[in-house]
Amino acid sequence: MLGIMPRPRSPRTGLGVFRRGFSRGIRAFTRAFSLRTLPGRRRSFQALSVATILFFVPIVYVRAVGDPYVYSAADVPVEPVGIVFGAGVQGDQPTNYLVGRLDLALELWRAGKFKVFLVTGDNSTPTYNEPKAMRDYLEAHGVPSDVIVLDYAGFDTWQSCDRAKRVFGVDHAILISQSFHVPRAAYLCRAAGIDAYGVGDPNGWNEGPSTEWIKDNLREVAASFNAVYQATIKPDPMFLGPQDDGVASALRSSAANAPTG
Repeated sequence: MLGIMPRPRSPRTGLGVFRRGFSRGIRAFTRAFSLRTLPGRRRSFQALSVATILFFVPIVYVRAVGDPYVYSAADVPVEPVGIVFGAGVQGDQPTNYLVGRLDLALELWRAGKFKVFLVTGDNSTPTYNEPKAMRDYLEAHGVPSDVIVLDYAGFDTWQSCDRAKRVFGVDHAILISQSFHVPRAAYLCRAAGIDAYGVGDPNGWNEGPSTEWIKDNLREVAASFNAVYQATIKPDPMFLGPQDDGVASALRSSAANAPTG
């Protein structure tokens, strides 16, 4: 008479041991953090509290480092170059956010706070060109073309800062952006080796829907993780390219084009 064949056991191999250990670990973790028990609820609350704190550590750090270098338009130190960061275009027209940055840059330039514009933004496709739209806007508002330098490969804040230093030779600059962004810009440009001071657009709240302003501020929390990585690792930009003497040339000609009044 044939006996009943016993069920095969998991082989005592490394894979079998790993599976059993992993299964036990999952069950132990589930029991430890079960919301059905008072100890489990306590541990879950503690874990959530720690995770929340860790989530906000990068933005707190970036702000702590960048904020001391953010000034008002009246108080910012005089520097040779004003770096204006791109903020989107619609067709060939700057968005409201970008207009706010450009208007602030015009105010600073007319006040003698800097001599040369470096407009940096995205020109990743033939039909999307932030720097050109920025230059056209500045020229339409009375800025001579020979004091405007274009960086077509400023695909994010770090790349704009790194290229300003390594490609255009900028050592000292005023950074112009919205107030929610400018502390991170100051943090990254200083990490890139630029003695930089930021000025935030004070009218940003009124330049779009309030939901957009809130969303952009929340986006800074996530962007701070990448900012800490970039400032620490200092990755090469997507396009580095050869050195460009556009800023140096613009500075040489800026005296003849200095604004009056």
